[in-house]
Amino acid sequence: MSTLQIEGVAHAYDGVPVLSGIDLTVARDELVCLVGPSGCGKTTLLRIAAGVEPLQAGSVRIDGRVVAGDGVDVPPERRGVGMVFQDYALFPHLDVLGNVAFGLVGLAPGPRRTRAMEALERVGMAAFAARYPHHLSGGQQQRVGLARALAPRPHILLLDEPFSGLDTQLRMQLRDETLHMLRESGVATVMVTHDPAEAMYMADRIAVMKAGRIVQAGPPEDLYNRPVEDFVASLFGYVNRFAGTVRDGAVATVFGPVAASGFATGSAVDVLIRPEALRLAPEEANDAPPGALAADVVESRYLGRSYLVHLTVEDVAGARHHVHSQIRPSFDLAGRDRVRLWLEDGRAFVFPRETAS
Repeated sequence: MSTLQIEGVAHAYDGVPVLSGIDLTVARDELVCLVGPSGCGKTTLLRIAAGVEPLQAGSVRIDGRVVAGDGVDVPPERRGVGMVFQDYALFPHLDVLGNVAFGLVGLAPGPRRTRAMEALERVGMAAFAARYPHHLSGGQQQRVGLARALAPRPHILLLDEPFSGLDTQLRMQLRDETLHMLRESGVATVMVTHDPAEAMYMADRIAVMKAGRIVQAGPPEDLYNRPVEDFVASLFGYVNRFAGTVRDGAVATVFGPVAASGFATGSAVDVLIRPEALRLAPEEANDAPPGALAADVVESRYLGRSYLVHLTVEDVAGARHHVHSQIRPSFDLAGRDRVRLWLEDGRAFVFPRETAS
């Protein structure tokens, strides 16, 4: 059974819709990331699940029990939900132990302190129990915020861009630590992020939001390899884009025809190709597939585990196209100004061409 179940949630501010018909389920021990551009409704959905934003339409269930909707509105402190805010929201007048113990209502002082210290131990902050928030680094405050949310042993943990204020190296370290802690706790988690790469790293499932709707939800590999629309494909990294027109079930590109099943002849479409789908070989290679193009190397950039190569290719009409290929080369690119280039079969996405409104 799903720990969190959101059905048909809609919301508006001053008559302007911000959420429209949202359905989302999260199981125990599952981490779901909400990802999308600013203003798409991610944080509003999180606040509705937590109970800090009144529900206007739809329903929210936790462990099968209605906590919002059908005339029910369970207050946040009785929902069994922990929340970590973007700014951590620590109380400046309380020390670290006091911050973590604050939400442990109903416990005697001894058990309350024990539970709070256990939570601090879990996040590696037990030695800082007597310090105040202004004496902590951003990463330490993040850990305390997480301990405070986990201490009451919630059914659901809600994280609102918890790593956004940290530098790159610390963000990578803390999200890794957080992921392991969440796995150990078994708590169902929903995390809001605007960073698609972070969502790919953290999530069991990703829900992509646009203009108040979830446009696609599923495992990271599904969203990356089987996007349902242009927006989703473009969200998860750079794509090479070519405009075309469908003829007899295919669209002509500089790399040859690309299958466009489901489109009527004459349909205007965009063909999207990820850089890693474009393969390279030395100009003199004999094993390049038939139809491999001669391409001029504009520049290449070493990224550590791969190279990002900028190239230009010429189509049959003589027009030149700038494309990117991201590869782990099996040959030395240094000093090369010309290579063979081709598209791996089945590695292109075709979507209806979006027109400006």
